Amino acid sequence: MDELIRTLDQLTREMLGRLQEATYEELVSFVEERQKLVDSIAEQVELRPSSPAQKQEINRILEHDNVLLDRMNALRVEAQDWLMKRNQAKTQRNAYEAKYAPDSILMDRKK
Repeated sequence: MDELIRTLDQLTREMLGRLQEATYEELVSFVEERQKLVDSIAEQVELRPSSPAQKQEINRILEHDNVLLDRMNALRVEAQDWLMKRNQAKTQRNAYEAKYAPDSILMDRKK
């Protein structure tokens, strides 16, 4: 279990080192890999309880969760803003690109 905890710590430190430059895809990959490690640690704990030192190390690693979640939320908000702007631009474009039948006639009235 110590090896799993060290791997989890190393993975977390690597992500924290490049967190501001990390892309959405990198964060997804990190979360998937981390989940595998956490599941493996949980299986080990079921077989044999963890020592106080192991628990302390796991808690130290978990202290970084807020920083990771903040970055993930920032990317989510950024994507949400981009989608809103895209939809607004699409709505405005559609207003100017009205669909007319090719054989229709436009009649103006004089005042």
